[in-house]
Amino acid sequence: MLNSRSCLTQLTLLVAVLLQFLPTHAQARTPEQQATASMEQARAAGPLALHVFLAGMPKGGDLHNHLAGAVYAESWLRDAAADHVCIDPQALDFAHRGIPLATEPCSAGTVAASTLQQNQPLYDKLIDAFSMRTFVPLTGESGHDHFFASFDHFIGLSESHKPEWVDEIAARAAAQNEQYLELMDTPDAAFSVIAKAKPVPPGTGYAAWRQQLLDAGLSQQALAVRNQMDHFEQTRRQQERCETAQPASACTVEVRYLYQVLRNMPPPAVFAQIVLGFEVAAADLASPNPHYVGLNLVQPEDAEYSISDYTLHMQMIAALRPLYPHVPVTLHAGELAPGLVPPEGLRFHIRQAMEIAGAQRIGHGVDVMYEDQPSDLLKTMAEHHILVEINLTSNDVILGIKGKDHPLPLYRKYDVPVALSTDDEGVSRIDLTHEYLVAAETFGLTYPDLKEMARNSIEYSFLPGDSLWRDHDYRHPQLVCASGLTSGGEPDVTCGAVLAASPKARQQWQLEQRFHRFERAQQPDLH
Repeated sequence: MLNSRSCLTQLTLLVAVLLQFLPTHAQARTPEQQATASMEQARAAGPLALHVFLAGMPKGGDLHNHLAGAVYAESWLRDAAADHVCIDPQALDFAHRGIPLATEPCSAGTVAASTLQQNQPLYDKLIDAFSMRTFVPLTGESGHDHFFASFDHFIGLSESHKPEWVDEIAARAAAQNEQYLELMDTPDAAFSVIAKAKPVPPGTGYAAWRQQLLDAGLSQQALAVRNQMDHFEQTRRQQERCETAQPASACTVEVRYLYQVLRNMPPPAVFAQIVLGFEVAAADLASPNPHYVGLNLVQPEDAEYSISDYTLHMQMIAALRPLYPHVPVTLHAGELAPGLVPPEGLRFHIRQAMEIAGAQRIGHGVDVMYEDQPSDLLKTMAEHHILVEINLTSNDVILGIKGKDHPLPLYRKYDVPVALSTDDEGVSRIDLTHEYLVAAETFGLTYPDLKEMARNSIEYSFLPGDSLWRDHDYRHPQLVCASGLTSGGEPDVTCGAVLAASPKARQQWQLEQRFHRFERAQQPDLH
């Protein structure tokens, strides 16, 4: 029999072992919890440390990104020199476009873009005119006007540069651990359609109007747009060495396009563009590897035609949707603020985009609380899973809406899905990491909050194919892929077949793998 001293010794040893074990056990964290703790440590260390953490965080995709607005001003000026463009130093704009300097030099009062390297003051002024760099609204020009005026400078360069522009955007995305881009783009062919668009006799229905456009050759133009994008994408991937042993980082980013309709134009021009966009996207989505995956209407929402014909534009889309049932639509709606338009102009844009045009996503949605019955609208958006593309910096510089005046917390309160995006990162001189940083600092968002937004960017993308998640719920993956998603392992044969059949599912699987790697890297004991 053990004596009391022996029992006490063994009990003491047992307690010591338990005391060593229990703290470690109690402090054990899941990889996501460790990443959450790492982000909070970075937040406490300051914005620069938080930026480093967020730069490495997997961010999924950027769903609201205008191709032209995403290119930095330095690239426009570089390509202007390559195209032998002349600069008007007074207007701070391109003067002569596409004139070979060897045969016809720039006229008096203009300078060759190729000489800007020797003229730093003019170069700096052009960068400022082409973007929001150094902009201060003290001269009578608002941030709204300066921002949208930037796009007037981008017209006229050869579209042959498009592979370079997309490479720039994709390389920037890859450097921030992004994997997917939906770039809005208006192809050159749209401008010939605009020029030929003519009114139709009163009473002509939308279907008949569309048929007239198709009979006049619009289908052939749609084919030309698709062929041109095929060529651009092949050229880009060749330049990036995507099929070689040493691919560029941009090759890791999946790039798709939204057909961009210019809406601040007379109704015939807008309708012709919408038909062309639907034709391009419908045919492309039926192909094995589509480039165009949806449609959007762009240009300032407060511009003359944009606001006076807003309901008409929604009706045009609604009339055409049954003819193109598989083409998704996202719409700029609610990119407005009090004072920018009369109060009645704030009351219906988001609702009409959803209820008339059938938009699956909303771009900006800033004025949601000024709409009629905003609480009911938010509940409807949540019920129908209408994602809002949130552009914090853009809303600040264009509309003056930021901080407590921004509706992002209200969207989240009502469980409306949201995703952060850049809008025009070249014009705003930002990137997606910057938007994550602004969201985290302004609204106190945590790592799980941002992770959900990153997942939303793929879940609500217009990539074709089935989702890996049931009912948009990230707690409930499709059963055939559930084990691999939770463990970070390789897909089995059944799940592999799902991924092979669905571009969306492949991107979702890749994002989850990125999260596994990133979160495990936050745990020193798992290195």
